[in-house]
Formats: sequence, C-alpha cells, structure tokens
Amino acid sequence: MAKGESCTNQPRILSNTCMEKQIPISEVRARLLSLVDDLPREGVLITSHRNPIARLTPLPLGNSMIGVLRGLIVNPDDDLFSTGEPWDAES
Repeated sequence: MAKGESCTNQPRILSNTCMEKQIPISEVRARLLSLVDDLPREGVLITSHRNPIARLTPLPLGNSMIGVLRGLIVNPDDDLFSTGEPWDAES
C-alpha cells in the first residue's frame, strides 16, 4: 500500500482489518526511527518468526497523551509493584 493510501481498496485479513505491513522485530531494531518517520496510518505489524507480537500505530490526530494517567496514582508513597502478598526473599 502506498503512503497516504487508505485501506478501502486493500485485501482484508479479518472482517474489518486491511492487510498491514509486516516487519520482523530484527528489522525494527535496525530502523525504528525511519519506521516512525514513515509510519502508515494503519500502522505496522511487528513479527517474530512470522508470528505477530506487536503493532506500531500512530496516535490519532488531535489526541494528546498528556494527562491520561491523571488520578491513576493517588498516593505516590504506595508500593505500585506489590502483589499484596507477604513473602520471604531469603527462602
């Protein structure tokens, strides 16, 4: 699919998903900055041994990530990584 082209004329994999560009994780490591610069609107599927492991997609236009976690952390002294279960690291 050419840059800027929509999914309307593209083959569909699932009911409402057009085929997206698939890139092996090894290639992502090597050229992440250029991928982000030329990221298609529908994103890129990242694979490992031909199995999908992640999707890199741009933020929708007009959306800002600033403030999305507001109110999530109420007390900064809380142990955010605790399971709530006591355990003995020596055993």
